Amino acid sequence: MKITRIYMGNALRNYCHLIACEESNEAIVIDPLDAEKCLKTANELSLNITKIINTHEHFDHIEGNPGIVSATGAKIFAHANAINSIPNVDKGLKAGDVVEVGNTVRLRVLDTPGHTMAHVCLVSEIGEPALICGDTLFNASAGNCLYGGDVHEMYETFVSQLAKLPDNTAIYPGHDYILNNLHFALSLEPNNNFAKELLATVNEQNPEQRLVTTLGIEKKINPFFRLNNQEIINSLKQNFTDLKEDPESVFTSLRSVRDSW
Repeated sequence: MKITRIYMGNALRNYCHLIACEESNEAIVIDPLDAEKCLKTANELSLNITKIINTHEHFDHIEGNPGIVSATGAKIFAHANAINSIPNVDKGLKAGDVVEVGNTVRLRVLDTPGHTMAHVCLVSEIGEPALICGDTLFNASAGNCLYGGDVHEMYETFVSQLAKLPDNTAIYPGHDYILNNLHFALSLEPNNNFAKELLATVNEQNPEQRLVTTLGIEKKINPFFRLNNQEIINSLKQNFTDLKEDPESVFTSLRSVRDSW
């Protein structure tokens, strides 16, 4: 299995992903925004796109669907609850479903509510562990819950599903937000030297060659995984003087601060 990240170069800094079987040259495209860019990359790699997966229903994750389908005949897969909000879905997905192409691509579906209530993430079951996470998990942050989501559901997704994946799982989010998110993380935890060093590294990179983090790295830099960190809790108490220190309260307070940061 080979994962190719395609930077859309738009204001929202979207990433789309091609997941390819190198034996059959079949591929899945995840969250196509610009169909022309996705098709061009597939052609350069001699890949035949046969399936589309939309992690969720927001426009910047589905806009390229019609162009991909027109050019390739690919079938559209999305969360079962998104069938009425994403046009022409061929198959609704639920937790535990598997989407395959060729002999080397097998993606297991996680039902990951939070950013929206119809969001899936995808875990590779062949080859090196990888998580394609749409707008649920970002580098050094979590997705917002402002447009059809729920922050308490996002908390459950993080602690009950994402945090339990292997630490060497490669993380492929739907947007390039790592620089801004690291600045936010360091505003809460300024003594996190690992995050400082990582910020210096990624600051020299362009989005097309951006570092692919792992879950282990995220646990060192991402405040939404660091809910018992006292420096983060103390920083939050500057805004929430009556903050309870249980993990869910810390998570929801973090998301509230990030929404206006």
